[in-house]
Amino acid sequence: MPPIRFIMLGGFLGAGKTTTIARLARHYQNQGKRIGIVTNDQATDLVDTNSLRSQGFEVGEVPGSCFCCNFNALTATVESLSADERPDIVIAEPVGSCTDLVATVVRPLQKQYGGSFDVAPYGVLLKPGHGSRILRGEKKGGFSPQAAYIFKKQLEEADFVVINRMDELTPPEADELTRLLGEQFPGIPVLRQSAKSGAGFDALVEFLEQRGSFGRRLMDLDYDVYAEGEAELGWLNSSLTVTAERELDLDDLLLSIITRLRDSLAGIDAETAHLKAIGMAEGLYGVANLVSSSASPELSLPSNGRVKEAQLVVNARVATAPETLIEQVTSAVAAACSAADARPTFHQTQSFRPGRPQPTHRILETVG
Repeated sequence: MPPIRFIMLGGFLGAGKTTTIARLARHYQNQGKRIGIVTNDQATDLVDTNSLRSQGFEVGEVPGSCFCCNFNALTATVESLSADERPDIVIAEPVGSCTDLVATVVRPLQKQYGGSFDVAPYGVLLKPGHGSRILRGEKKGGFSPQAAYIFKKQLEEADFVVINRMDELTPPEADELTRLLGEQFPGIPVLRQSAKSGAGFDALVEFLEQRGSFGRRLMDLDYDVYAEGEAELGWLNSSLTVTAERELDLDDLLLSIITRLRDSLAGIDAETAHLKAIGMAEGLYGVANLVSSSASPELSLPSNGRVKEAQLVVNARVATAPETLIEQVTSAVAAACSAADARPTFHQTQSFRPGRPQPTHRILETVG
């Protein structure tokens, strides 16, 4: 029995990992391959999991901690995907604030499950908005030096880097990012793509199909700085039901929530790493998101539907206190629903700062 091809794509919050993974999964399905996806979050109620499942993919989730800190849950989740029909390819999406994934995920898989998994090159998606400011060394990069440290370490350990969201960049901006990456991370191949439009996607697929010695980049990591960088972000996952007497436009509601959140968070000078909201109702689903305080909210997956009731999940990753984030999200949802003559009923809200990473395994020497 051939090993399962294991693909993991990292990148900072809002880099476009979920959109890329959905496009990859559809590509491989069209080739007749069986696909499993594993998502990861610090809590339950993840928009990405709901979004991918709504698109018809088989998705397992590792909630409550990152892959590195819950390695056994990762492998158990992959095994659960194999229970009925063994996948040919598993695509894993790690938490966007995590790094050191080569030492804590890739190498342990290679060492302990070498015969079961064929590990693909580890790619990291670059988020241009925050990335350009961080790589230029701007003092107002949006986040603290500790969070910027995580961003750079993600790039440092990659087998290759993908500048994503090319549709949002001018050619000079894309060239500058490519130059900065070449200067600061020499020897790491750089690809360009728009996961949204599909431009450059073939080059990504071609790179992922390579076989050879990957996961071999050695890097020093200060876990104290890493922990401080992760703890800068308030983390919120919330689930609720929205009901209305008359049909409302689901996409407008999602965009209204995200837009109100962007404006209110900007008012308290809280930098947004990522905001996402998914609405699901009677076979419909829509997703709205925001990838930085300076960006515009977008409808990444339109539902094109009108409903009287919908299930919503809101995820927020923002540089502010968790209790402040709860207040901001609750207020934005209430205002958006009021404007749509609808009523929100919250079921569960989890908000916190991520704890110090405690990897299950950490292999510093190369494997094989």
